[in-house]
Amino acid sequence: MPLFSILPVDTLPLEERLQLVISFSAQMLEWVRNRGKIIIIIHDNPDPDCLASALALQSLFAKKIQEDATIAFSGMIGRSENLIMAGILDIPLVPLEIVDLSKYGVVCMLDTQPGTGNNSLDPAVPVDVVIDHHPLQTKSRDCKWVDVRVDYGVTATILYEYLLANDIEIDSILATAIFYAIKSDTQDLGREANLPDREAYLKLFPTVDKQLLYQITNPRQPVEYFTTIRRTLDYCRIYGTAVLVNMQGVVFPELVAEMADFLLKMENVEAVLSFGEYSKELVISLRTSTPDMNAGEMVKRLVKGVGVGGGHALMAGGKICPASLDAGFISELEKLLTDRFLAEVGAENVEPLSIKL
Repeated sequence: MPLFSILPVDTLPLEERLQLVISFSAQMLEWVRNRGKIIIIIHDNPDPDCLASALALQSLFAKKIQEDATIAFSGMIGRSENLIMAGILDIPLVPLEIVDLSKYGVVCMLDTQPGTGNNSLDPAVPVDVVIDHHPLQTKSRDCKWVDVRVDYGVTATILYEYLLANDIEIDSILATAIFYAIKSDTQDLGREANLPDREAYLKLFPTVDKQLLYQITNPRQPVEYFTTIRRTLDYCRIYGTAVLVNMQGVVFPELVAEMADFLLKMENVEAVLSFGEYSKELVISLRTSTPDMNAGEMVKRLVKGVGVGGGHALMAGGKICPASLDAGFISELEKLLTDRFLAEVGAENVEPLSIKL
């Protein structure tokens, strides 16, 4: 039977969580065994969480049932930290667009789910295994093996427990990948982190290759990165405790989320909405400083009827794929997002301020 959730993480010791994982993973692995080629699909424009999760699941399949697995993604890896992580940790990635899915007997999905809109898998392709920390999607209930734990800060922590439960040795490369995923997504345990994330972070640290970690966290940035910061500051508007920025065109989609995180550091700011155009899509990122605002639910309301979105209490994202790239139509969408966001934060009648440089 599929497993849809684990008991509340703050009240369940690691030993008890691992017992549940042992039972579930044993059945899942036995089902996967000898079923044919395996593909692991991660979300578009992958981040450290899905990269580390995929590397961990690939290791689990290789060491436990002696099966290789292909890791596939769509979009691009644009953020310097993510590019370096994939490169120096030797994470093997294949563009989903060149994969013949008819040759695969097992389809896995990590850090994303069918129907979320942030992965490029054809909706007609059935998914067998889903492991994620985002809210359970309706289509996921049709999958064979589903482990969705919304109380976890990162999917990589879930896969860390799979490795522990199956007595898989976590070497320095795998430890560095999972540690950095937790570090990056939770901002060093300060955002959306729970007991399992804290435990994994502290347990993994001694095994982490500190030199590789330094290279990942301190990358050289292209000139376009600094240009984007300047443009973001030029375009952002402050509405009391809320900030909105229309970044217009961006050189890679991860910049939209990165700039939202950057602007949330501003004094007295409680919510940031950033959006920008990339590859015929309007990419959206929402950040809040208080769980009461529930960014995940808010972003769904912002894109209702025009796009897809979702996320967690403090961080969420979405995208709109307009039928037309006409400048007038894009402008209408941007105004719609702006009006909805200002209504959400109660700033419809607030006169915006700009940043003077």
